[in-house]
Amino acid sequence: MINYDGRRFRNPADDDGVIARYHQRGDLVWAYFAGGPVRRGAATGVCERDGVLRLAYTMVLADGAVIAGHTRTTPEHTEHGVLRLREEWERYGSDSATGVSYLEEVR
Repeated sequence: MINYDGRRFRNPADDDGVIARYHQRGDLVWAYFAGGPVRRGAATGVCERDGVLRLAYTMVLADGAVIAGHTRTTPEHTEHGVLRLREEWERYGSDSATGVSYLEEVR
């Protein structure tokens, strides 16, 4: 199992200033994120034995929008050995959407 405790991630394609810091105790994983358009965000879930994360998330954007959803996150490694997270996400509510995004570890 990958230990996510203390690791930081960002979106390399968008590099909008959002940084997520992950924490882990056993299979319980949680993260806080903020920066750029995100005033505050949090995710909580579990880590499976293969390192896949199942998380629920909430965030408040700079424009006051409140967003909630869930994600299934699969760990990968880049050709340079950087840990990359492939997020398959679904957002609920009036701004509902689905998609795939990537986060890379900040070293």
